[in-house]
Amino acid sequence: MTFNQDNFISLCDHLAQHDPDLKQIILDFGYPPMWYRKPSYETLIHFILEQQVSLASAKATLEKLRMLVGQITPANILLLSDGQLRACYFSRQKNSYARSLTTAITHQTLNLDELVLMDEETIRHELKKVKGIGDWTVDVFLLISLQHADIFPLGDIALLNSTRHVKKLDPAAGKPAIAVIAQHWKPYRSIATYLLWHAYLKRKEKGKSKKKCLVLIVVYILSRHSISGFVYHGTFFSEHCYTCPAELLGNLQ
Repeated sequence: MTFNQDNFISLCDHLAQHDPDLKQIILDFGYPPMWYRKPSYETLIHFILEQQVSLASAKATLEKLRMLVGQITPANILLLSDGQLRACYFSRQKNSYARSLTTAITHQTLNLDELVLMDEETIRHELKKVKGIGDWTVDVFLLISLQHADIFPLGDIALLNSTRHVKKLDPAAGKPAIAVIAQHWKPYRSIATYLLWHAYLKRKEKGKSKKKCLVLIVVYILSRHSISGFVYHGTFFSEHCYTCPAELLGNLQ
């Protein structure tokens, strides 16, 4: 079973009807984007780069690589030296993984056109033959590129943290406990994953906004006590940080 743009929102609503915590995500943050990446060699390289690093760091590496080679294809990657990949921010480990994938594609031991037509178990088996591709990479490929409807990447730290938060679990709750909870979302665990990722990103975004607000407050206070400081008005803060109302600044004046 797969999902797509036509049924994604209705599947979110279906889960929300059966799980008040997932419903609250939609009420608080709206529906999640339906993140999608084409099932391609470049996408697998991108997923490899995202292993155990931030999304921003992986994207910066991918963009650096694209600037160097233009199209990210096995043929173009084969032309690069290890030094050139290092210049694109590839670690020694990611270099090795990228070359293993490139070799598998070039020697046709991995055929992506055939792979996408296989069942989940076979896809998992074939991809994990490639050095550097484990369960997390397979899970996100099945989820984001092939849009399988019942994937829950237990190796994804953001997903685990979001589940703990949404379900009010002990911070030490491990994968087995979270896997049990995820069983209640079958056969649409992929949709639950999107909702939980969405909640995680929105909370992170809100946290950054609050930090920015606190910095602005500190600047304001310091400026009020500085001989040459500038006087900042509440309107400045309310325009630049919605979590910092002018009324709060009024109390500081």
